[in-house]
Amino acid sequence: MTDAERDEFLAAERTARVATIGADGPHATPLWFGWHDGCIWLYSITRSRRWADLQKDPRLAIVVDAGDAYDELRGVEITGVAEVVAEVPRIGEPVDDVSCGGLLDVEKLFAAKYFGLVEMFHDGRHAWLKVTPIKISSWDFRKLADL
Repeated sequence: MTDAERDEFLAAERTARVATIGADGPHATPLWFGWHDGCIWLYSITRSRRWADLQKDPRLAIVVDAGDAYDELRGVEITGVAEVVAEVPRIGEPVDDVSCGGLLDVEKLFAAKYFGLVEMFHDGRHAWLKVTPIKISSWDFRKLADL
């Protein structure tokens, strides 16, 4: 995928598969996400194994994919390091958006994408993880027909 195709794909897809590293090995879970300014944002329950794993070792891998038939498969794989952004759990405390890396923009995108809302609501159980990619790989098998 080109960078523009990747950005469009990640803006449209709804579920990421997030793999963390725990004491007893890898742990993979589906999770909703936001893609903004070249970073993937995860809105994670703070009492999850995923959250505990990332507090001990912030490295992770993420796959977002789509398609059923072989010639429809496309996706993006991201490896990176997660950092906690804002309060834990997120209850909507005001933030300086510059120091929080665009969190307010991400919350607006996330609220619209998943809930059809203009503003993010906070349930006091989730918090934000910002993943700055170290490596991004993508594929689009729909392009194979053009070869």
